[in-house]
Amino acid sequence: MAALEPTPDLCRSPDRRDPPPDEHCRPPVAAPPEDLPELSVSEGGTALLSAPLLAPGAGTPLTQAAPAVPALSQREDLMIRPAMPADTEAVSRMLARSYRALLAPDYDPGLLREALPLIGQARPSLLTCGTYFIAEIDDRVLAAGGWTDFSPHGAAGRAGEGHVRHVAVDPDAVGQGLGRKIISRVLRSARAAGVTTLHCQSTLTAEGFYGALGFTRRAGVDVRLPTGVLFPAVQMRWDAAG
Repeated sequence: MAALEPTPDLCRSPDRRDPPPDEHCRPPVAAPPEDLPELSVSEGGTALLSAPLLAPGAGTPLTQAAPAVPALSQREDLMIRPAMPADTEAVSRMLARSYRALLAPDYDPGLLREALPLIGQARPSLLTCGTYFIAEIDDRVLAAGGWTDFSPHGAAGRAGEGHVRHVAVDPDAVGQGLGRKIISRVLRSARAAGVTTLHCQSTLTAEGFYGALGFTRRAGVDVRLPTGVLFPAVQMRWDAAG
C-alpha cells in the first residue's frame, strides 16, 4: 500500500452551495447525462480465489489442512493508490464483474440486464479527482472506491460532508478484506480534508457491509436510471466519532 495520500481539494466542487435539508435522502433521484447512476457494492458472498488442495491425480481434497494463505488484504504486493484515467478500462471491467455477480441474489434479472450497462462503468470525473482509489495486485484491479464532496448526482454538498463513490470488489476477491481496505483509505482521506459526515448510496447487497463499518441506514430510495427504470438502493450515513 505504498501510495501517497492525494490532495482532497482536487475533488472539491468548484461552486459549493448548501443543498436543501433533504438533499441526501430524497427518493427518487435522477442522474444527469454526464454522470450515470452509480451505487456501491462491496464484499459479500463467497471468495473464489482459494480452491481446495487436491491429492495428485485425485478429485478429492487431501485430509490434511492446506497451509494457511494470507488474505489478499495482507499481501505485501497489494497496492492501494489514487486512480488515473489510464485505469478506466480495468476499473470498468472490475465494476461490471462485481455488479453482475454480487447483485444477482438481491435484484430481479431483468432489472440487472437493463441497469448493468449504465451503473457498471467507471466515471471519468472520479478517475481524475485524486480521492478515488484502486486496490491492485500484479497490475490487476481487484477493488475500487472513493469519496467526493459533491453527490453522485452532481449536487454540491454542505461543508464538512462528503459522499462515498462507486465502491466495488471483484467477485474473485470477495471476503479477502479489500473492501474494508478501500473504505479505510476513504475515511482517512475524507477526515484529513475536514469531512465529518459521509453519505453512501448503497445497493441492497452492500447494506450489511457498510453497517459493519459504522454506517447507519437512513432511507430506502429508488435511483431513476436514464431509461426511467427505478433501481432500489439504500441511503446510509457515517459520522466521525467525537
